[in-house]
Amino acid sequence: MTKLINLVILASIVLFLVSFLKRNEFPESIDTVVELNNEPTQSVIQKPAFQTDYSGIEYIIEPQYEYELYGLVVSYRHHDGDSMLHKLWNDHLNMADVCVVWGKTALSAYLNQFDFWNRQFTCNFKTSSNLAWDSFNQNEISNNHLISSDEGIRKKIQKLAIGDQIRVAGYLSSYGAEGGGMRGTSTVRTDTGNGACETIFVKEFDILKRTKNAWRTMMSISVLSLVLSLLIYFVAPFRAYN
Repeated sequence: MTKLINLVILASIVLFLVSFLKRNEFPESIDTVVELNNEPTQSVIQKPAFQTDYSGIEYIIEPQYEYELYGLVVSYRHHDGDSMLHKLWNDHLNMADVCVVWGKTALSAYLNQFDFWNRQFTCNFKTSSNLAWDSFNQNEISNNHLISSDEGIRKKIQKLAIGDQIRVAGYLSSYGAEGGGMRGTSTVRTDTGNGACETIFVKEFDILKRTKNAWRTMMSISVLSLVLSLLIYFVAPFRAYN
């Protein structure tokens, strides 16, 4: 019995490590919502600057465009405002950077050949495959600075996972803490480098479809198996044989 439990513990650990490393892989075929085929839409608005309060700090928002985005999440990074430049700038309003793709890029068979990752303010991607690189439309990816003082919206964004299909609606805006500097926004999808990210004051946020990733299921199973096997190992009565 002890040998069997040891084997289960070892197998659970191996399965957890493998599934953890593969947890963010995209399915070979992604069932996308039809809106994911569309480019983000924006329209000029005549809306005056306004103030919003979050974490005891007043921020000024300067809306420039009404904006709506449908995208497949390839990378993200949550911010807490208490570290690095966000702390220096007293910026608690920027809750997350979310990197998404849409159009043919969201349906690409080569997504798993890319590495996507977010740094503090940027979305980065690379691949060692020339075929994958040539098939990738760099005008169908964007990094989005999401800002909001609405706790309901912030809680939804906290639940993001790689592969989720999302809808974001709000204002492309410049913003900043009262009395401090302003942070701007991109207003086109064709720019790159510094300043190429969209800054969105989020009015509506929806996770339209969760990714179906078998590795995440396997990771949960491995954790449950490990916990149960350890429990049996330590709780089962000890027997000594001569």
